[in-house]
Amino acid sequence: MRLTSRTEAAWGTPAVILLAAGLLQFTGCKPKDTTPPPQKVEVVDVVQQDVPVTQEWVGTLQGSVNADIRPKIEGYILKQLYQEGSVVKQGQPLFQIDPRQFKAALDSAKGNLARNQAALDNSNIKAERYTPLAKTQAISQQELDDALSDQRQCQANVESAKAQLEQAQLNMDWTTVTSPIAGIAGTVQIQVGSLVNGQSVLTTVSTVDPIRVAFGLNEQQYLNYMAAEKKYTNAIKDRLEIILSDGTLYPYKGKLIIINRQVDVKTGTITAEGEFPNPDNLLRPGQFAKVKVVTFIKEGALLVPQAAVKELQGDNQVAVVGSDGVVEMRSVTPAERVGTLWVIDKGLKPGEKVVVGGLQLVKSGMKVQAVAAPPAETAPADKAPAAGNSAGTPAGGR
Repeated sequence: MRLTSRTEAAWGTPAVILLAAGLLQFTGCKPKDTTPPPQKVEVVDVVQQDVPVTQEWVGTLQGSVNADIRPKIEGYILKQLYQEGSVVKQGQPLFQIDPRQFKAALDSAKGNLARNQAALDNSNIKAERYTPLAKTQAISQQELDDALSDQRQCQANVESAKAQLEQAQLNMDWTTVTSPIAGIAGTVQIQVGSLVNGQSVLTTVSTVDPIRVAFGLNEQQYLNYMAAEKKYTNAIKDRLEIILSDGTLYPYKGKLIIINRQVDVKTGTITAEGEFPNPDNLLRPGQFAKVKVVTFIKEGALLVPQAAVKELQGDNQVAVVGSDGVVEMRSVTPAERVGTLWVIDKGLKPGEKVVVGGLQLVKSGMKVQAVAAPPAETAPADKAPAAGNSAGTPAGGR
């Protein structure tokens, strides 16, 4: 009991307490740092490039060629030879008209030609026989002249009979009504058994590959387009797009082929037509579609992803990350949308970094850890054509 008391007394002295404190300091036991690490955010660079600016109009699709099918003769429809709504070839039979009366007329024309040809043969023999006899005065000159005149008359009768036969053959051929163009045939507008003539529309065939879309530009849009087309040497002519009624973008691009000769004084618009490939016959005449047309080029435009712009009480803001990693919330003036990007007219400089991932978590003065966003966020818009350079650009007529 005496030894334990001495030990406790020894550890309780001030010198021993100071020694213990020194040992703790030597082993590095310090209070833990509770400061949180900087917020990690995804950033992209502000892109600067020339941007083709598009505008949209509601357009109407129509066949590049539309043919009303009418018969050239009068007669009764015997058969319908095609399926409504199907693709037909040029020259494909569509209807059959009763051919009996035209067959009879054709046979009569053949007989008439044969009769006149026989008369011509006889007159040729007679003129050939009389010519030497007239020289020897075995017959009078008048008899020879009559024979030669008869020969010419018979020759004219043969030519007339040939024309009649040709017309009869045409009428016979026209009893089969064919398509003058390749395309899609519409519904039948008459019934089998109907009496038709040249004024009767039997059906309509439209060529839909390529197909056209018509839309109207106002005067200012027209002037903007013409200025851009002149500057970029027709390079924007082949940049038309259409959006279908279900919101999908049609996969084939078209080209502007026609701008009408005058402005409609009632609407103040000028009609333009674009042409699009339609190999699958997906597009049909009469459909409505939004037409996207490049009307001018915005040079040196600044672009950021639309996800980088935050709207707060009518104020559009982006989070700009400086070289020191500090965030600055900056008001900007957005303009046109180009794909997934947004043109910024005011508020940004080329090469600055803006936040696209974690935008709702940052505020001005906040220090962040910036990491590059995935490539999908930084994909630039289609580049605009170089001014004055038409290399590789198909020339399209207006």
